[in-house]
Amino acid sequence: MASAVKTVGVIGAGRMGQPIIGHLARKGFTAIVHDIDAAKRAAVEARGGKWAADLAGLAAADAMLICVGYDRELRELLSDRGLLKHARRDTIVAILSTVHPGTVRELALLGQRHGLHVIDATMCRGGWAADEGTLLSFVGGSPEIVSRLRPVLAAFSSDIIHTGDIGSAQVAKAVNNMIMWTCLVADHEALALAHRYGLDVEMMRKALLTTHSTNGALEHWGKQTMAWADDDMEIVAAMAKEKGLSLPQAEAVQAICRTLKPKRFKLDQYGS
Repeated sequence: MASAVKTVGVIGAGRMGQPIIGHLARKGFTAIVHDIDAAKRAAVEARGGKWAADLAGLAAADAMLICVGYDRELRELLSDRGLLKHARRDTIVAILSTVHPGTVRELALLGQRHGLHVIDATMCRGGWAADEGTLLSFVGGSPEIVSRLRPVLAAFSSDIIHTGDIGSAQVAKAVNNMIMWTCLVADHEALALAHRYGLDVEMMRKALLTTHSTNGALEHWGKQTMAWADDDMEIVAAMAKEKGLSLPQAEAVQAICRTLKPKRFKLDQYGS
């Protein structure tokens, strides 16, 4: 029987990684953290994490959480020069990053040849939920490995959904992202119309939260940075193309998000 996870390696101490580190430390896990930006060391240690200057410093981890941003970075980490060289056999490597499901399945096969359990554990609800420890985690992998990782995810997630096999959590996250960005665009268009007709926008927003048009983007109006909107929708586009599926609304939303990002929440500028 596999032993419980006690030491967790975290790769990536950015907007999501930092609060996750703090939650892990508060819940009694030993959090060993590596980031290519050494300037983040003080912030990591202030949250209770132990700094690792390189990937070799994560070798003692029972499980690792990867919080990097891009497919390229992920592939570099799970290479013969990275975790495949330094991680111990039977280590769980959970990909929290948002990437194409095929990437996760490919890396899982590579990890398997080195005795590692690579799964995906995507996060929803945004930075404020990471701060609060109330993320929704979708997890794709075998029931046994997901069960072993669940206490780790529970340190920073109020909801954990096992979506199926490896890669399925990326599909679930893509579906979430499609709806989220579509809602944000619709909220801007609707509230811009209300604004042009002289309605009090905040009054209208609160009223809409009580109707069938309510949505998370509207509830958290003003907080969304849109940092990953284009990347998220690019992954959706690639997934749809792979399955021969036409998603005209998703294509339109991606195009709109590109122009919306620099003037988000500025309703006097929307549509001008």
